[in-house]
Amino acid sequence: MNKQANTTSNNILAGKVAFVQGGSRGIGAAVVKRLVADGAIVAFTYVSSPDKAQALVSSVEAAGGRALAIQADSSDASALQQAIRLAAETFGRLDILVNNAGVLALGTVDEFKLEDLDRTLAVNVRSVFVATQAAVRHMQEGGRVITIGSTNADRIPFAGGAAYAMSKSALVGLTKGLARDLGPRGITVNNVQPGPIDTDMNPDNSDFAQTLKGLMALPRYGKAEEVASFVAYLASPEAGYITGANLMIDGGFSA
Repeated sequence: MNKQANTTSNNILAGKVAFVQGGSRGIGAAVVKRLVADGAIVAFTYVSSPDKAQALVSSVEAAGGRALAIQADSSDASALQQAIRLAAETFGRLDILVNNAGVLALGTVDEFKLEDLDRTLAVNVRSVFVATQAAVRHMQEGGRVITIGSTNADRIPFAGGAAYAMSKSALVGLTKGLARDLGPRGITVNNVQPGPIDTDMNPDNSDFAQTLKGLMALPRYGKAEEVASFVAYLASPEAGYITGANLMIDGGFSA
């Protein structure tokens, strides 16, 4: 059993292997750390910044856990499939998939570039299907598929976010459909929909952040660790009866 530095750990995921798509920074890195703290072995992908990815692996290992960083662009289906296969072969199994990779391109419809639309759909939607299809081939009963969507699937109160909102809305239907496909195998599928979270993509000290805080019931940005705790619960045995759900963690942004 891995010894963990995190005192909140209860090793509820001991013996489990997780794969986090897009795990080197922000919400993804917080998810990696939390799953390891709860006892899981975690493989994760990154696109660039190998130094950040290795630093995360080093911090996990320093705390007594195990992690593997794999370079793979989520828009490249074959690279993503190969990464999942490598993780399953390296650790002998795969129990948990977290689809966290995402891109954000903003622009009003009259100026939005088609190449930005194609990449948005490739990373935010297609990679979720590709990764899920690849991962469940290695999963047994009790497997977990958890996707990081967005509250913007339900509410987009500013101009320029149509393509992003569309990509996140697609995950709502995909989650429900996958839950039906995989339910007979005892695999749950859920979609976590964060609101504004303090990350490199959307820092809480920007002018844009001040506008968003005014739209929320709780006038603050969320923390990546708060999202990670939600993911960890859905990955745990306690959440075995939750599937096909699209679950908000948005400080009341959608209230």
